[in-house]
Amino acid sequence: MRDILASPSPVGLEGAMVAVIEKERDNSFASSHQDWSTHRFKGNSSVVFDTAPGRDDLPSVMIVGHTDKIRMQVRHIASDGKIYIDSDSFLPLTLIGNKVDIYSRVDGEFRCAKGGTVESLGAIHFSSAAVRTGEKGVPPKDLYVELGIHGEDCKDQVERTGIKVGDSILMNRPIERCFAPSAFSGAYLDNGLGCFVTAEVARLVAETPVEGVRTLFAFASHEEIGRFGSSVVTGTLKPDVLIAVDVNHDYSAAPNVGDRRFPPLKMGAGFTLSHGSIVSSALNSIFEQVASEKRIPIQHDVVGRDTGTDAMSAVLSGTDSAATSIGFPIRNMHTVSELGHTGDVLASVHAIHGVLEKIGSGGLGADHFKSSHPNLDAATPLEHDGVTTKVSKDDGAKDE
Repeated sequence: MRDILASPSPVGLEGAMVAVIEKERDNSFASSHQDWSTHRFKGNSSVVFDTAPGRDDLPSVMIVGHTDKIRMQVRHIASDGKIYIDSDSFLPLTLIGNKVDIYSRVDGEFRCAKGGTVESLGAIHFSSAAVRTGEKGVPPKDLYVELGIHGEDCKDQVERTGIKVGDSILMNRPIERCFAPSAFSGAYLDNGLGCFVTAEVARLVAETPVEGVRTLFAFASHEEIGRFGSSVVTGTLKPDVLIAVDVNHDYSAAPNVGDRRFPPLKMGAGFTLSHGSIVSSALNSIFEQVASEKRIPIQHDVVGRDTGTDAMSAVLSGTDSAATSIGFPIRNMHTVSELGHTGDVLASVHAIHGVLEKIGSGGLGADHFKSSHPNLDAATPLEHDGVTTKVSKDDGAKDE
């Protein structure tokens, strides 16, 4: 997990995370499963490990995590050497003072400039009264990377290093244990954790092969800008079942959102299962069965029109797949200190593995999902159990 999360994989340059994942495959299970194949793609660095290449007679299940990280980009180099940046999907205020690395292509090779920090105000003495009191925040346009450039021709000094407009910038913030047990914090849990889960399920399948199912372990690019990598992957390989693995929100611990009535998802209470959007009820039913049988903690999420994850990639690519999205609640998403729980991550690993076993042992192929669409016309009435008040037996009273 540490290696995956630490790999420098900004949107469009995800090769580092792919390399870490392939190294894990080679070290863990490739030698004992040489019948597996690897699919690569021309337009992006997505990669898929295929447990049964060519076995179109088997139900195919794709599990997909996305390898791309939100990144900052160089947008302007000022005369005083300040490197103004596009903060992309980061919460701007959280970036100030944090260390970053700048990746630049110089003479055909990528090089990395370390030692920079993101700044905006310079000092409290230079900020407006509204910023000092907290009435006003920090606008993204004011963010810049400070490299400590000084002397004559500061802009020229920066440009001579090879740093230029468009270069990617990443946080230098590895994960570390939190004070509370089983909790960890750092940058880029979104979505290194989804890739870790996908790789971990692959390791379990390699150790104990799941018969009767072709599993496609996908690590897709470009999720953060529109699910474009996974759309290419699903459109090419056309799985019968698609399971997206991505981070979710710990709504219960989120500040100042109580009146918005979000689902009560909690960090440490298990994996999350999405309901709504393009999600398959039949596939969700299998997840719920597995969670019940294996006593895996599960939480239910509402996703409305769009799952916000790679689960959308099937319909976006015109692929007929039964899809769902699972995840794990984290705190502080898209900040420098995302925070997660190992128990939720492990719950998702074993839930997915259990679903693969159930699909394989039950022969739940394309025909099963075609014929398993619920007919709400056949729904039976819900009835009240007649109990209006529960009283503790210690009080010597009976249920009313």
